[in-house]
Amino acid sequence: MTYMVTAPPQDQAVREEDPAAVRADGAAKPLVGSAQAAGELGLTRGELARAVQLGIVRAAPPTSGGAARFARAELARVRAAADGLPDALRRRVETVAGAQAAAEVLGVGPSRFTRLARCGHFTPVGYRINRYRAVVWLYLTAELREFAHREPDLLRGRAPAEDRDLLAAKGDLRPRTWRGRHVGLLLRRTAGPWARAAVLAGVLPEDELREAVPDPAERTVLAALAPPPPYGHPQVPAAAAVAEGLLRAGPPDEIHWYRTSLEFALTGARGQSKSTGDRGPT
Repeated sequence: MTYMVTAPPQDQAVREEDPAAVRADGAAKPLVGSAQAAGELGLTRGELARAVQLGIVRAAPPTSGGAARFARAELARVRAAADGLPDALRRRVETVAGAQAAAEVLGVGPSRFTRLARCGHFTPVGYRINRYRAVVWLYLTAELREFAHREPDLLRGRAPAEDRDLLAAKGDLRPRTWRGRHVGLLLRRTAGPWARAAVLAGVLPEDELREAVPDPAERTVLAALAPPPPYGHPQVPAAAAVAEGLLRAGPPDEIHWYRTSLEFALTGARGQSKSTGDRGPT
């Protein structure tokens, strides 16, 4: 992939200096926007968003309008960790979409890859909804290669008995494993007990959330602190409706786990509010 272009589109890495990143006195601003940050790291904006999702690059608090910002010190830290080589950073965030592309990385057929993915051997890092409203899962290329090196026996021969049982039951662990990864990454970047509770609340179906949090005022607080949809979440209503289903826990044991985790988080959040005399985040 190339990243040095003359007039980049929105999702292409930007190499030109952004005038907004320079103060009136000519000094560099300590915080820059996502386009400038992507350019300084040699990434596209999509790759930068993935790096933020994975915790490789830490974003500063957003603007009042929600726009992402990045500290120059953080960009310098990331460049130093990658020895200043954009390719090293790009390899960590490179993804492939769909079974065909992922299977090519592993050197297997798409049907075998799909079986392995449905049985939870790979955890998607994202999703897209195609024009047929079907879910196209995204996988980190580096993780696929690491799996091929670690589990070569699973790439050939007969599937393990537990995999055969799951497939016979028409099971598919991809939505669940993706949710687990997504929530874990959000919690890692979230500060404050109410914000952490909001992440967990966002995974529960509405009826379960109402039972777990009967106080409407608390539900309002959690909704206000809810993280935005993940990068790549569709805007078209029909596709967004499909994607919304991926954000909610499904199997009863999964719902129970998130509900129990939410109740534990709320205990801490309420305790903090009681100590300060306020309801909600402090």
